[in-house]
Amino acid sequence: MVLSLKEGAREEDLDAVEAQIGCKLPDDYRCSYRIHNGQKLVVPGLLGSMALSNHYRSEDLLDVDTAAGGFQQRQGLKYCLPLTFCIHTGLSQYIAVEAAEGRNKNEVFYQCPDQMARNPAAIDMFIIGATFTDWFTSYVNSVVSGGFPIIRDQIFRYVHDPECVATTGDITVSVSTSFLPELSSVHPPHYFFTYRIRIEMSKDALPEKACQLDSRYWRITNAKGDVEEVQGPGVVGEFPIISPGRVYEYTSCTTFSTTSGYMEGYYTFHFLYFKDKIFNVAIPRFHMACPTFRVSIARLELGPDEYEEMEDAEEEEDDDDSADMEESEEEDEEARPRRLFDVPIRRRRYSRLF
Repeated sequence: MVLSLKEGAREEDLDAVEAQIGCKLPDDYRCSYRIHNGQKLVVPGLLGSMALSNHYRSEDLLDVDTAAGGFQQRQGLKYCLPLTFCIHTGLSQYIAVEAAEGRNKNEVFYQCPDQMARNPAAIDMFIIGATFTDWFTSYVNSVVSGGFPIIRDQIFRYVHDPECVATTGDITVSVSTSFLPELSSVHPPHYFFTYRIRIEMSKDALPEKACQLDSRYWRITNAKGDVEEVQGPGVVGEFPIISPGRVYEYTSCTTFSTTSGYMEGYYTFHFLYFKDKIFNVAIPRFHMACPTFRVSIARLELGPDEYEEMEDAEEEEDDDDSADMEESEEEDEEARPRRLFDVPIRRRRYSRLF
């Protein structure tokens, strides 16, 4: 990633881009691009990665000329300059170089098209930073402090709460989470999260404490207080063996129809040397919440009849979501239509996803 960084842009290059787009670039953006003019379009990207079983994202920091080529004048994204780009998903983070369509000048966001609006200009926004400096330094601080894990030379944008750790006997379980804007929407309300679980046995544990995971139990609660319980054999189709000093990690996903929610539960293990002895290991409660978002001004300008029609459609969406949860209570784990999709980190080969 370091080798992919480009030499700093010249003053005349930045001036030429301003003339091309007809807007002044933010001062902090110009200062940063004097140091490095973005990066080459490579994998992995400087602005973080995310990998699931059938989804891969890695965002490159665009050079100023490429960004200028993607400068938006269309309704819904007017006066927005792309900062990043993912060659796999087409996802970009944008900076608003002018205040327009309800956006504040200089704020950074992920676009989120309103899937229920007839107007293509209805684009909601997940706000990532108030300014370029706020956005970029926040990300860099998470990287250099070790807040974002580096796995196989890629920066993964998982956030770990130091208090989100639970120890049962010799086994410690910790959880990190991440919000995926590209798989989420505000209208209809569908918020997609992924979480990474680490299960570790103390290296000081006695050899006879070696054990195998048999099953998992989850209690999932959304912001409305609705509770869903999920249980089934193993994790990610596996029954990992944990012994002194060993670590097992995997990723999984969940969706909420509310902007936040939390999960907690436990794993059931049996000892390898005493197979009749089983015990539960606590999974700490971990919270997930989407970033601040702003509803498209195009939606806010709807007439009363149109707005009521869209609200009714959203209520039907929520009802369908609840019905799925209720009907799936009696289904086996393989038949569940949604909720948890597990991916073992240690077996993932990213080249398969390209």
